[in-house]
Amino acid sequence: MSIQGFDDWLVTPQGQYVLQWEQAQYDLLVADIFGFNAVQLGLPQHDFLRANRMPFRFSCGEKFAPHATLRATPHFLPFASASIDLVILPHVLEFDAAPHQILREVERVLMPEGHVIVTGFNPFSLWGARRKFSRADSPPPWRGQYLSVLRLKDWFALLGFETHAGNFGCYTPPVTREKWLQSWRFMELAGNRWWPYAGATYIIQAVKRVPGMRLITPARRDLLARAKSLATVAQQRQPQHTQREEQ
Repeated sequence: MSIQGFDDWLVTPQGQYVLQWEQAQYDLLVADIFGFNAVQLGLPQHDFLRANRMPFRFSCGEKFAPHATLRATPHFLPFASASIDLVILPHVLEFDAAPHQILREVERVLMPEGHVIVTGFNPFSLWGARRKFSRADSPPPWRGQYLSVLRLKDWFALLGFETHAGNFGCYTPPVTREKWLQSWRFMELAGNRWWPYAGATYIIQAVKRVPGMRLITPARRDLLARAKSLATVAQQRQPQHTQREEQ
């Protein structure tokens, strides 16, 4: 979940351009998703769950992620099956060698009717063309395997998810300077109108469906007990230096 050099790229004008669009999209989508437990996998230094109102929200990163609430690999999450209401994956799948395994693990931990939201780079865009002609050792975001929305929809369907919502954005060419990005901003409106599927980035939301299952909502006290138990585990797994600072 930690992409070497990606954090440095996010503070550049180009990275900020992408980050601002994605933050706005996450704010819109997560605000109307309810439950008790929400988890962000990857980029824990950016709070993409800030607009969500669930009582327990966690960020999960690898062992060298200082901003993460929990430290774990996305391939084997430290959560019980059917215990999470929302999982978000900001640019996790495209830079991992086993993205399908991550989605299988997400499916395991999500409750029936739970939500997953993914953001990624669109291979069918000007930015995708830029990556295609880049070397394998190029700095982020020009390496990794960009996943198309169609491929993600296929994976979701195989795992029993139903695609719920989505959007494309960031239509300017992959220029690096702020003044160049500003001069190409007119392509945002033109892109939404004339080539809506060619945005550099996308966000897609899916819901876990369980065919033939009648969803019975447990008692509120049972949900609160489960949520508090998960919160206790999260606190115990916080980095030691964070605990010392609190003392």
